[in-house]
Amino acid sequence: MKHVMEALRKREAEERLPVIRMEIDYELVCLYDAMIAEDKEQMDKCKMRLSELHKQLMEWSE
Repeated sequence: MKHVMEALRKREAEERLPVIRMEIDYELVCLYDAMIAEDKEQMDKCKMRLSELHKQLMEWSE
């Protein structure tokens, strides 16, 4: 049973990691746009979202 659970987690990670990376790319574009527009509020939102995505990436990469 342990091997089955490990296999399922590995498969789920293989599916989730590319999605997280795409979300990070999108947030980086949003952050860049906010920086160009000098929108401090949007920059803070993007940074917070990037921080959350980074945590997810580290959890799924284990």
